[in-house]
Amino acid sequence: MISKFQKYLFFAMLVACVAMAAFLIRLRNRAQDRLQAQAASAPTEIAETATSAPKTVTLYVPNDLDDSLTAQEKSLSLPADRNAQARVILESLMEAYRAPDSTHPMNVASGINDVYFLAVPEGKDATGGAGQMAVVDLSGALTQAQPSGIEPETLTLLSMMATLHANLPAVTQVHFLVDGQPRETLAGHADLTRTYLASDADQRPSPSVPAGAGQ
Repeated sequence: MISKFQKYLFFAMLVACVAMAAFLIRLRNRAQDRLQAQAASAPTEIAETATSAPKTVTLYVPNDLDDSLTAQEKSLSLPADRNAQARVILESLMEAYRAPDSTHPMNVASGINDVYFLAVPEGKDATGGAGQMAVVDLSGALTQAQPSGIEPETLTLLSMMATLHANLPAVTQVHFLVDGQPRETLAGHADLTRTYLASDADQRPSPSVPAGAGQ
């Protein structure tokens, strides 16, 4: 038979467990509120640090029809911070992906979590200066929106690499993460375990010009 002491002990432990669960739920809700507040303020912070004069940037937009990259110029107000610059430029590339007339359609609202740079030992850029590796942290939403297949996945990576290198020439290497973690592939095919040379994107052909064009 269960004694009174055991009953009191059981109920005391039960009350303590309920109180601890309520405390943990409250902490979780507070943490979620802080994260949401930070996410909501991020675009404002970038906008506040934007340069006054817009700058022309080059976006390399993929074309799924002929597996090429097309250079498109766009005027953007860029933040002073270099990491934020890279993110804004790549997010502008995401806008081209989801445009109604996109040649590489992907319905992704925000595909870039962050971009940061690491020095490349003994690496040199095109001008002979110190080279850098761009680490691009992709969002899980991008991987879910990415059409599966070696060509569309490769075009997505190459377009980001070419866009970064065109606007930030010091970038000689690019490595991709997904939600801050290593991942084997983008959507089942394109390799994310390796570090790419930015010059890999130069091997992708430009759109073919029809015969007689320009005459």
